[in-house]
Amino acid sequence: MFHKEGFNLIILFFILVAADVVMLEVLFDNSSSIKSILQIFSLIIFVFILWFFRNPKRNIIRNPELILSPADGKVISIKEVDELEYFKDKKLQISIFLSPLDIHVNRYPVSGEILYSKYHKGNYLVAWHPKSSDKNERTTVVIKNKKFGEIMYRQIAGAVARRIVSYAKVNSNVKQGDDSGFIKFGSRVDLFLSKGSNLKIKVGDRVKGGLTVIT
Repeated sequence: MFHKEGFNLIILFFILVAADVVMLEVLFDNSSSIKSILQIFSLIIFVFILWFFRNPKRNIIRNPELILSPADGKVISIKEVDELEYFKDKKLQISIFLSPLDIHVNRYPVSGEILYSKYHKGNYLVAWHPKSSDKNERTTVVIKNKKFGEIMYRQIAGAVARRIVSYAKVNSNVKQGDDSGFIKFGSRVDLFLSKGSNLKIKVGDRVKGGLTVIT
């Protein structure tokens, strides 16, 4: 199964690869090693596009007592920060890095009402850079949850990513584990929680969106 954000790109690359294979057949004879190399390279690119936009089904069990990971990836940082966009207070920031090989579907960490959703233009520092959370292209979303209060997460574009998709709309109600958006080609998701949250993860852990318990 593939994510809907990749449908147009998959179709485009299929057409380009098919055209490339046919063109190479015309330009080179059957014994040409160059033809074979170029055709294999085109197919590898197409397979990578399919792999990147994969969206396997997950058995997500919603639990109002838990905060689940908003993304697949590796926890690269857990630290206390001054959150100045919305809370204007100290928060615990958990940063999850998504490599181009990770599933790039983002998910709502909790159920609740969307109070805030804002897109910011910005730079394209590498996603693991400490300043990428505030300087890069990003979308910030705040969910009001009955147990945990206001939870913020931030989708951050990396050095390769050039498009952030967010489905969060202010005043709408969302369900834990449902698709919240997509970031194309290498990125990061930051989760902002209350200081003193009892975390179940640590730096270096691999997490899965909608499955791994954060707290």
